[in-house]
Amino acid sequence: MKFKSDRYRKSRGGWSRVLQLSCAKCSALILKYQKDGPGILKRLYLDRIVEGKIPAKNLSCPSCKELLGTSMIYKKENRKAISLFQGSVAKKIVKL
Repeated sequence: MKFKSDRYRKSRGGWSRVLQLSCAKCSALILKYQKDGPGILKRLYLDRIVEGKIPAKNLSCPSCKELLGTSMIYKKENRKAISLFQGSVAKKIVKL
């Protein structure tokens, strides 16, 4: 697995990590995501999903069907993203 390095990564400080996201309710694995830069995880950019199914509309848990986030376009960068609900996902840093 190799990090995606582009202008978005560079504008956020140039460093990244891979997060394993799971449902906070039932702990089912959802996907692996490349998080660029510091800060909390507010939204998932679809081009940063490293492993797992890319959601067509909204993000929901494959196991318990809990709604975790809604589809949006981040206007500042004109990128497709999923806006996460607060506390809906559990995160774990994956060592490469």
